[in-house]
Amino acid sequence: MQFLFALRSRGVTDERVLHAMEGVDRARFLRGLFASRAYDDVPLPISCGQTISQPSIVGLMTQALEVEPRHKVLEVGTGSGYQAAILSKLARRVYTVDRFRTLVSQAQTVFDALGIANITAMTGDGSHGLPEQAPFDRILLTAAAEDPPGPLLAQLRVGGIMVLPVGQSDTIQNLIRVRRTETGLDYDELSTVRFVPLIEGLGED
Repeated sequence: MQFLFALRSRGVTDERVLHAMEGVDRARFLRGLFASRAYDDVPLPISCGQTISQPSIVGLMTQALEVEPRHKVLEVGTGSGYQAAILSKLARRVYTVDRFRTLVSQAQTVFDALGIANITAMTGDGSHGLPEQAPFDRILLTAAAEDPPGPLLAQLRVGGIMVLPVGQSDTIQNLIRVRRTETGLDYDELSTVRFVPLIEGLGED
């Protein structure tokens, strides 16, 4: 209950999102000493020099995505797998891609242990999306781009939503929501955030 109260106090009010987050134990996605801090609302280090986002940011991004039960979702930046696991409780199918093979392997191990069967995790250059699986109802980026990547916008279904941090990697970034309409794209600024940068190509780990 304290975990949910903390999320609500930071603006996560969607009951489906709160229920999904209550059903995913963040500690399962952390290793070593940091697992003991799984319930703190802070980002924490994971493998490959990356981080697991703080729960309130995960909740706000998930809430902004407005995921429905029949949706097909693309996540760019698997990281620990925590965000994908939450999305899996809200969507029909989640595709998640990361440039680090180690992170994808570790996340898949946790998905398997938790019996999550509607996530497809793969290693790849997420900045190009997954054109073979497009279009997507929802797209979520967990790394900051200078602008919403054109290839990802092209893979967003009409009526679809993309949520991503935008800005230079060494400054405060803005979390934005992009809606594709019949006539173009609508943008909303949601909050200030700080994420690792979106990098093209594959990682070395």
